[in-house]
Amino acid sequence: MKIVLAAPNYPQPRGNTVTVRRIAGNLEKIGVRTEIVSITGENCFATLPDADLVHGFHAYYFHQFLQQLDQKPKSYIITMTGTDLNADLYNPEKRPDVLSTLEGAKAIHVFDEAAKTTVLQEAPQFEGKVFAVAQGTSDFSSAQSSQLEKEAGTFLFVLPAGIRKVKNIPFAIDALRKLHKTIPNLRLWLAGPILEQAEADIVFALVEEHADWLTYIGEIPHAEMGVVFENADVVLNTSHSEGQPAAILEAKGYGKPVLVSNVPGNNGMVINGKNGYLYNDQKQFLYYAAKLINNNEARQRIGMQAKQYAADHHSPSFEAEALLKIYTSVTQQDNT
Repeated sequence: MKIVLAAPNYPQPRGNTVTVRRIAGNLEKIGVRTEIVSITGENCFATLPDADLVHGFHAYYFHQFLQQLDQKPKSYIITMTGTDLNADLYNPEKRPDVLSTLEGAKAIHVFDEAAKTTVLQEAPQFEGKVFAVAQGTSDFSSAQSSQLEKEAGTFLFVLPAGIRKVKNIPFAIDALRKLHKTIPNLRLWLAGPILEQAEADIVFALVEEHADWLTYIGEIPHAEMGVVFENADVVLNTSHSEGQPAAILEAKGYGKPVLVSNVPGNNGMVINGKNGYLYNDQKQFLYYAAKLINNNEARQRIGMQAKQYAADHHSPSFEAEALLKIYTSVTQQDNT
């Protein structure tokens, strides 16, 4: 079987690229051939490669892509990855295109049961073809780097995110600035590519202002992110909106406690006080951040439970097998 994975902005270093590469690698391990194509930008395909099935990512962008194809695929499934689920589905201008994509899909894949509920609340006609399959973890075992090492005697927060407004990076800087006044050994690394220049201008001005404790370590190749997570004491996600952020899942796989905004996507993979913390406002963020710094026992316990949660609920082999089951079902329907 061959599957074409069609993702927006590929191969730009974004969440969808990380997701499709992980899925492709794990599918290959169980004998499924894959090919990844971009559905946006200068690398966008006009003609799809031959395959048994197309697996699209991001319902709105995939709809735009379908309109410009020389020949539309016989069948496709779609993964809703974040903004299409949390924003485009509710946008009056984009909603018809999202629903059109879902209508044409033989199956709809989401990352958790909460996302499945959201889809069915908005479009109950798709009952029976929405499948929740959690993301698997990535393998960083081959990553090697001696370039990154936190300062001795410091407590390091890491915020892995592309620089764009939805990631709400200035929130983390402003909150930790207040904490740094009383905990001067606090440090923050920002890791991710520049995706919106206007937001980058804001972030880099803050980096320059707080250079004594805040560092932008740049765009780190995904294969080397394991080194970043190893250095971290706590990993952050401050996004306004999320799908199911792979970086937080990966951090948990390293046994790192996470402190994340209480939004769909994040709250589907973090049990507050058990395998991480969910915050609703800056006051809660500062409370949990201080607790993680000052309570070694709690930090270690939450990190261990985070690692166990990732192993129990985010198996890469389970993800691949579950997707293969969907692919097989669709292709069998096509052949009957």
